[in-house]
Amino acid sequence: MAYSRGSSSNIIVGAAALFTHDAGPIGYDSVTNKITDAQAATDLPALTASATSYKETLSSDEAYTNIGYTSNGLELAFQPDFGDVAVDQLLDVARLFKQGMTVNLNTSFAEATLENLLVAIAGSDTDLTSASGVSTLKMSAGDIGDVPLERGLVAVGPGSGSSLDPKERIYVAYRALSIENVTVSAKRDAATMFEVSFRLLPNDDASYGKIVDRTIPATA
Repeated sequence: MAYSRGSSSNIIVGAAALFTHDAGPIGYDSVTNKITDAQAATDLPALTASATSYKETLSSDEAYTNIGYTSNGLELAFQPDFGDVAVDQLLDVARLFKQGMTVNLNTSFAEATLENLLVAIAGSDTDLTSASGVSTLKMSAGDIGDVPLERGLVAVGPGSGSSLDPKERIYVAYRALSIENVTVSAKRDAATMFEVSFRLLPNDDASYGKIVDRTIPATA
């Protein structure tokens, strides 16, 4: 194969649209109480090539809610943890072995709605009530035995490709927990935003989720 400097069509620029799975983790089977890849394929709309953007597909699916505007884009961080075996004869490490893994998804919610705050603080849906034009978010302290609330996340952003062969990249997180500090502020010279860090957990098939590049046919 002849040398090529590269392909500008593989450069990806642009933010992603973020959606939450309102029913909880993606792929949860209420019969077996397991979270599996097979059930996730049922919970997710088809991830095949389509003339319709996945943002439009999720927007018309009642199981998913669009977070709206975000700031600073989306960051998916993989943090492996390796142990080592040092030996006398090498005076260094002879072998590395993987002993842990952490995956985080970070973003900022620019729409400071109570619904988005509920997601940011991993609150229960019962903590937010609306009646007669009044919405109230209960700031609950929780109770003994409470477990972190998990939600599925789907982000849809630009993928590699050109205007003649456009693609979009879809990030699917089966189990996401918001476990970092969340600050709510009202400032004279800054918009109120919720900075959120989601810790991703693997499902019962040892999968955090998936990243899909999907072709969207160009329109004339």
